[in-house]
Amino acid sequence: MEKTETKVSLKKRILSINGMGQVLTVSAGLVVLCIVFGIINPTFFSTRNIGNLLRQIAPFILIGIGQSYVLITGNIDLSIGSVIGMSTMLSATMMTKGVNPWAAVFITLVACLVVGVLNGYLVAGFSIPPFIATLGTMTIARGIAQIANGNYNTNSIGEAAEGFRNFFYYGKTLGIYNTFWIAIVIFLIFNFYLSKTKTGRHIYAVGSNINAAKLSGVSVTAVTIKVYVVSAFCAALTGFTQCASAGMGAMDAGNSYEMYAVAASVIGGVSTLGGQGILFGTVIGAAIWAVLQNGLQFAGAPVAIRNIVIGIIVIISVLIDIIVRGRAPKKGAHKKSK
Repeated sequence: MEKTETKVSLKKRILSINGMGQVLTVSAGLVVLCIVFGIINPTFFSTRNIGNLLRQIAPFILIGIGQSYVLITGNIDLSIGSVIGMSTMLSATMMTKGVNPWAAVFITLVACLVVGVLNGYLVAGFSIPPFIATLGTMTIARGIAQIANGNYNTNSIGEAAEGFRNFFYYGKTLGIYNTFWIAIVIFLIFNFYLSKTKTGRHIYAVGSNINAAKLSGVSVTAVTIKVYVVSAFCAALTGFTQCASAGMGAMDAGNSYEMYAVAASVIGGVSTLGGQGILFGTVIGAAIWAVLQNGLQFAGAPVAIRNIVIGIIVIISVLIDIIVRGRAPKKGAHKKSK
């Protein structure tokens, strides 16, 4: 009897976590997708494909985490894709000029974080709508990516960057590509930061009710800057994986990745209206996104069809969120009716 009550209590605690209901739903959807694609093409479950799939999921996890932080505050970051391109081009250009790869990584990371700080100040400090502010920085970051090497893609970053390439893309630890491990470590760090710290609670507070957060003493400007810095940091890391993968810098690196970031977040249950979502859901959303791309490719679907299917799923996810949030009873509403 006690064991049954304990199980019921545990189930209630899990379901009471904000956004966990949708996370469990999309997790079931992920399992179904894998089974369907495995039936269509058994090669989907081959060791080689699973390894590559985990590596494909990693960039979506990284950018999804950054975008989730921003979305939870009720904002959005459209500059993610361009910051990826900026990261790729700046680091690759420096490496081709003989700069130590890890020094290039550090300098590039600082430059990308500056973009994050700028985003935060524009949105919170100057009250510029996030769509407009990050649209502007998106263009600026892409411009920096283009002029970094004189409006040309870079040459090969060379053998001197072999350690860099192995660390971010080609190397393996325990039989799994490092790219995936990097994404998991980042997830663990930022999930703890979001769910277990005072700043994490402030992030949810700002997204739930910004005026109430201000009255409670929360520095909305500081919180907004922090989430955009997290987003820029994740985009920079993704840029390094792109550079390590190609062995060169490409000016168009990161194109459309801002859409991928939103997709991973909203599919995983992060609300576009702010104040709701957990990073575990983002990981599942990133996995669904990667599995769809990989599975549809194995199924022989043209790129155009893949894009249409994935775009429809994103729209449906957002619509479900809006409908559910619209029907949800307002806190304290029942008290007022008494």
